[in-house]
Amino acid sequence: MGTTDGIELDPALIVEDDATTQQRLARLLAGLGHGGVHDIGTAGSIAEAKAWIAAQVPRLALVDIGLPDGSGVDLIRWLQDHHPDVPTVVISAWGDEETVLAALQAGAIGYLLKERDDVELELALQSIRRGGALIDPFVARRILTLLPNAKPAANAADASPGASPDTLSEREVEVLHLVARGLSNREIASATDLSRFTIEGYTKSIYRKLAVNSRTAAVFEARALGLLR
Repeated sequence: MGTTDGIELDPALIVEDDATTQQRLARLLAGLGHGGVHDIGTAGSIAEAKAWIAAQVPRLALVDIGLPDGSGVDLIRWLQDHHPDVPTVVISAWGDEETVLAALQAGAIGYLLKERDDVELELALQSIRRGGALIDPFVARRILTLLPNAKPAANAADASPGASPDTLSEREVEVLHLVARGLSNREIASATDLSRFTIEGYTKSIYRKLAVNSRTAAVFEARALGLLR
C-alpha cells in the first residue's frame, strides 16, 4: 500500500477529462517514494467520478475544474458533504481568484497548477501525502493580494471560537507571516534555516489552532484576529 508517516493514498482517484493528463498524474502518483500509489482510478466527468466512488471510496481525489458535465468545484462540494474524510486537491490550468476561492470554500485542501513541471508536482504530492495542504505559490500570491481589502473582525466576539491573539507561538507567527507573503514551505524553510518537514509541522499546527484547512484561510483568519498586520 502507498503509505508513509502521513496519510494513506491508496486508492486514489484522478478526475480529469484529458487522457494525457490522466496518465501524467497517474505516473506521478505511482512514482512517489515509499512504494508509490498502486490503486489509481480515473474518471473523465463528475458522473464517472461519482460512479467510481460508489464502488470504492478513495483516500485522495485529484480534481480538475473544467469537466464536461460541470465544475470540479461541484464535485469537491459533493465529496465534502458525502465523504468529508477524503482529501481533495485541485490540479487545474485555471488559477483565477474566484475559482480558487470557490474550490477552497468547497473543501479542497490544495490547489496546484498543471503547468508546473513533474518535479514540482511530485514534491507537492509528497507534501500532501505527509498531511500538508498546499496552494501553488503563484496562485497564493494572487489570492493574498485580496487580503488588504478584507474587513477585519470588529471585536473579539467576531473572531472564530477558541482563537485569540496568543493562540500561536512566536515561531508559528513568524511562519504565518511568511505564508502571508506567498512563500512556499520550501522557501520558508530556506528563509528560517529549518527543514521543510519542520515547516510543514508548524503549518499543520497553525491550521489546527485557527480551525482552518488551507493557507489562504489561515491568513484570512489571522488577519481578522489581528495576528497579522
